[in-house]
Amino acid sequence: MAMSMLLIPPLFLHPILGSKLCRPNSLIVGSSVKEMAIPDPEQQEWTPSNTDLTKYPTQNVPPLVTALKESAKQNAATFHFPGHNRGLAAPSSLTQLIGHTPFLHDIPELPQLDNLFAPQHPLLQAQQQAAHLFRAHHTWFLVGGTTCGIQAAIMGTCNPGDTLIIPRNSHLSAISAIVLCGVVPKYIFPQYDHHWDIATSVEKAIQELELDGRRPAAVFITSPTYHGICSNLREISRACHLHGIPLIVDEAHGAHFGFHPELPMSALQQGADLAVQSTHKVLCSLTQSSMLHLSGKLVDRERICRCLQTLQSTSPSYLLLASLDAATAQLRENPSSLFHKPIHLATKAKNTITQLPGISVLNFPVFFEPPRIDPLRVTIGVSELGLSGFAADEILYNDHKIVSELVGSNSITYAFTPGTCEEHVARLLIGFRNLSSCFFQHNQSKKQGMKKTNYNPLTEIDMQLTPREAFFANKRKISIEKAVGKICGELICPYPPGIPVMIPGEVISQTALDNLLQSKANGAEISGASDPLLSSLVICDF
Repeated sequence: MAMSMLLIPPLFLHPILGSKLCRPNSLIVGSSVKEMAIPDPEQQEWTPSNTDLTKYPTQNVPPLVTALKESAKQNAATFHFPGHNRGLAAPSSLTQLIGHTPFLHDIPELPQLDNLFAPQHPLLQAQQQAAHLFRAHHTWFLVGGTTCGIQAAIMGTCNPGDTLIIPRNSHLSAISAIVLCGVVPKYIFPQYDHHWDIATSVEKAIQELELDGRRPAAVFITSPTYHGICSNLREISRACHLHGIPLIVDEAHGAHFGFHPELPMSALQQGADLAVQSTHKVLCSLTQSSMLHLSGKLVDRERICRCLQTLQSTSPSYLLLASLDAATAQLRENPSSLFHKPIHLATKAKNTITQLPGISVLNFPVFFEPPRIDPLRVTIGVSELGLSGFAADEILYNDHKIVSELVGSNSITYAFTPGTCEEHVARLLIGFRNLSSCFFQHNQSKKQGMKKTNYNPLTEIDMQLTPREAFFANKRKISIEKAVGKICGELICPYPPGIPVMIPGEVISQTALDNLLQSKANGAEISGASDPLLSSLVICDF
C-alpha cells in the first residue's frame, strides 16, 4: 500500500468478529437523511423525478475518474507499487493486448486518490453520488465482486449460531458466507419449473417461517434470478419488517432495475435493507466491480464497514473503483434512454424467435403465478428441436459465433445490455432460424434434451451438520456408488448459474446424485467437486 496508509490512526479488533474496527465516522458513504431525499418505498412506478440530481451540481463530473486521470498525468518520480511503475516495465505480451494506458492508471492508494476503508475525498464523493442515484442511504464500492458484498451483508447481520432464512437455490457465495460466520441456514424451497431449470417464487414460502420456533437474524433472497425472474420483494420486505428482521437481496443481475419504466423496480424501492449489485453485468463497470447498498435503520452500517474491511483487499484496483464511478456517471446522464435500444432489441428478438417452430421463449404464461421478468434477459427453449441447451449452444457458436450468457439442459439465456448491437441480434435470429429449419422436423420423435422428471431436486434436504461444522470436519474420499446416505463434505453445483446441488453437512440423497450425474451427462460443468469426473465424492468422516 502507498505511504498515505501510515497516517491512519491505529485499528482495534472486534471481540466477536475478530475484524478490524473502523475509526469513528471513517466510512460515511452517503448523505444524511436531511441532505438526501430517499424515495418512498411504497411508490409503485418509476418516474424521472426519482433521480433528480439538482442538489448535487458537481455530479456531472465523475470525481474518482477525474482524480485518477490527474494523478496519472503528473510527471512524478514514482517509487511505489505496483512493480510495472505506471507501465514502464509492463509485460509486453499484455501491452500488445491492451496497450499501455491501463498500466498508466493502475495506481495504488495514493493520498490524492483516497482510501477504500476511510474515504474522505474523491472516493467518498463517488460513493455518495452512487448512493443518491441508486436510492440508498449508504453505498460501498466493492472490488471483490458481489460475492464479497453478499458475504459482508450476511456477516453484518448474523452472529455465530443465528438462523438465516435462505432459499435453497441461493448462489454459492451465500453458502460461503454461512461457513464464514457460522450461521445456521433455514432453507425455504421456491417453486421450481423443470422445463426452464428455474427456481421461481419464494414469497409463499415465507409464510412457513412462523412454524419454526427460532427467530431469524435475517432473510436472504435472490431477485432477479439468472434468468431475470423477480420475486415480490415488497411483500417479503413487509413480512420481514413486521418482525424487525432485515431483508438482504442478492440483486447481482438487477443493478439496472428502476431506471426505465419497462424495467422492474429495484430491491431498495421495494423495501430491502441491503442490496448487492453486480454493476459489471448489465451496467458498464469492469468485471469484478460491484456495489453494496444500505437503506433504513435495521442494519448497523459500522458493522458492515468492519465486515468489508475484513473481506476486501487492502490493495484495491483503482481501475475497478474508477469504473464504478464512471458507470454511475454514465447512468446518471440519462438513465431512461440508456435502456431504450436494448429493450427494443430484446423485444424484437423474442417476438421473432417465438414464431419459429420448435422454439419457445420464457415469458409470464410459463408460471402459475407469474412474477415480473427482466425484459433484457432472453431465455430460449430448444427441447422441442430434440436438442439439449448445451448441444444447441455449441451449434450456434460453431456456426455463427454466437456466445450466450447461460446454458441449461433445455434452454439458453442471452443477456441484452446497453452494448448490444443490431448486427449481433440479426446473427442470433439467423442462428435460431437455421436451428428450427434443420432440427424441428427431423427430431420430433427423438429428443436429446434432458428427460423430464417428476421430482424437485432441491427439496430433499437432510442437514446433519451445519455448513461450517462440515467445512472443518475430517474428510475422506469414497467412490460415488457408496456415497448415498453419507454426509457431503464438498459444495457441488452445475455452473453457471452456481446453484448448489450438494452442500457440506447434508446427507447425499439418490435424487441429488441422479440430478448431478444427469447434469454432467447433458454437458454442464460441475463446480466444486474434487473429482471432476464424479467417480468419487468427498464426505465428512463423522
